Amino acid sequence: MMLQRMIVRLAALAGIAAPLAAQSVKPIATGFQVGDQISLQVEGDTVFSKTYTVGEGLVLTLPVIGAIPLAGVQRADVESYLTKQLGRFLKEPMLHAKGLVRLSILGEVEHPGFYAVPADEVIGDALMVAGGPTRNAKVGDWRIERNGERVWDGDPLRQAIARNMTIDQMNLHTGDQIVVPLMPRKDAETTWRIIGILVSLPVAIYGLTRLGH
Repeated sequence: MMLQRMIVRLAALAGIAAPLAAQSVKPIATGFQVGDQISLQVEGDTVFSKTYTVGEGLVLTLPVIGAIPLAGVQRADVESYLTKQLGRFLKEPMLHAKGLVRLSILGEVEHPGFYAVPADEVIGDALMVAGGPTRNAKVGDWRIERNGERVWDGDPLRQAIARNMTIDQMNLHTGDQIVVPLMPRKDAETTWRIIGILVSLPVAIYGLTRLGH
């Protein structure tokens, strides 16, 4: 898994046409979307602890309490917000809440499918949820689509990966698709040869330093 993470990041860095310092990709604060999910765990309680789906009108419907509005609430702030809201009904609630974005991860990954991915997950690690890229994946050219339109690809996506931007910071929505294309066989052989060299370099350098002593 560590090797796969390194491959994704190296592919992103190698493919960037402009220096990172000159890039214009910036994180975006993101609110909840209809269809997002919230994983809620309340300590010492079994009534509220479960995963909920954000409903129409941007509301979270809890047992007994009913609808809690989420309009204007950032995904990153959901835990503190729900602590305050549940504090109206429970005495000093201790809870853990995390926003989840349901994404399709398709193409050359080990386990293509639909996944509820934490909104604070680094985008480069999102592929790992689906088992990581296959040996035939063209990891430098994957893309993110929404309703058939590309919303992230090319240099902007590579820069986002290199900067460790999260799903939330990239304003991804439930239903977005991460698509990893197939690499032509000749290119795949070259890529894995280069990766093999990069992986073996630290070992070779260590061996040389030992000989020097």
